[in-house]
Amino acid sequence: MFKIGSGEVTNLPFLAYVARKGRPMILSTGMSTLGEVEKAVMTIEQAGNRQLTILHCVSNYPADPRDCNLRAMLTLQQAFGYPVGYSDHCLGSSVVLASVALGAKVIEKHLTLDCGMDGPDHRASMEPAEFALMVRGIREVESSLGDGRKVPTPAELKIKRVVQKSLVAAGPLKAGHILAMKDLKFLRTSGAIPVSQLESVLGRKLWRSLPASAPITPTDFC
Repeated sequence: MFKIGSGEVTNLPFLAYVARKGRPMILSTGMSTLGEVEKAVMTIEQAGNRQLTILHCVSNYPADPRDCNLRAMLTLQQAFGYPVGYSDHCLGSSVVLASVALGAKVIEKHLTLDCGMDGPDHRASMEPAEFALMVRGIREVESSLGDGRKVPTPAELKIKRVVQKSLVAAGPLKAGHILAMKDLKFLRTSGAIPVSQLESVLGRKLWRSLPASAPITPTDFC
């Protein structure tokens, strides 16, 4: 695999040369306009290579999160249809994690043994322990994204039965009583009819007497 730095986006002869190697390519796009990226992508494709991942990037060391414009990563994906990612030069990992939540498939982050070393990149890099924490955070974000279906998790179903309100008797109720709204209150309790089924019990007759605060169950009706 070849990783192409942002400074080569407009170096079209070089991109064509690398593309003809037939290896997967990762292209960073810092400092580039969408039009410049388009020419780079076309050059790579015309050289017969479509094994491409495009990274959004802000080429500043360190970069200011306010300059990161992560939504541009989605623009790259929509414009060219290739997998996208993010090359990060910010301090910390918050922008990286946000990019993963937005759909980044590849993350580039500079790694150093000591951020205090001389040189242009060390201050915007991560030492190994912090890098490991970032990777752990990325994995947690990935696992949290799920499949997009809005349904309770298995763990929530147990809690749902406890915390959602159900119907209980507001006061003592005699056998033969026709239930009205004034006869009911909504409390957390197990085994009772949920409030979502309120309309199904109003106007129905009790076959037995119930004390105050007794759960209203399906077996209480004639």
